[in-house]
Amino acid sequence: MKVMIAGGFGTGKTTMVRSVSDIKPLTTEETLTQASADVDHLIGVADKTQTTVSLDFGKIGINESLVLYLFGTPGQERFWFLWNGLFKGALGAVVLVDTRRLESSFRAIEEMERLEVPFVVALNVFPDSGNYPVEEIRDALDIPEHTPVVAFDARDRASSRDVLVALIHHLKQRSAVALEPR
Repeated sequence: MKVMIAGGFGTGKTTMVRSVSDIKPLTTEETLTQASADVDHLIGVADKTQTTVSLDFGKIGINESLVLYLFGTPGQERFWFLWNGLFKGALGAVVLVDTRRLESSFRAIEEMERLEVPFVVALNVFPDSGNYPVEEIRDALDIPEHTPVVAFDARDRASSRDVLVALIHHLKQRSAVALEPR
């Protein structure tokens, strides 16, 4: 099953793929340079030194019969033209959100809706993140009630796995609703 890990610049996509993958992930990170300073705004992520320029790839076995192939998207807008191709065949997505910079994930959420990809919102907990009620975040991001919103730590394997399990449950629930007689 193909699952996309999406979100804005510096939200923790590569970190999540690295923490949860059963294999050594393929990453396409490059060092940030002064040449990109006008394009890659480091507000809120000033310590960031590398960025994904194409995709990250990992995989995780959830059980004996279910393997998730994880594709992490690039976060900078200048690489978003890659998203259309990357999302082909994806059954669902995780949209990472940094609560310190909600606006960095607006476009990712819009793209999930435009591409009609079912998704869950994962609030990545950073050391200096505030602790906001889920409903407050849902309202700020204009997320429908049926879309799960979960807090997690992208550095922690179990926490990242739990987000993927939440996505699987969401996909199953959507399938069940779609199959209900009308």
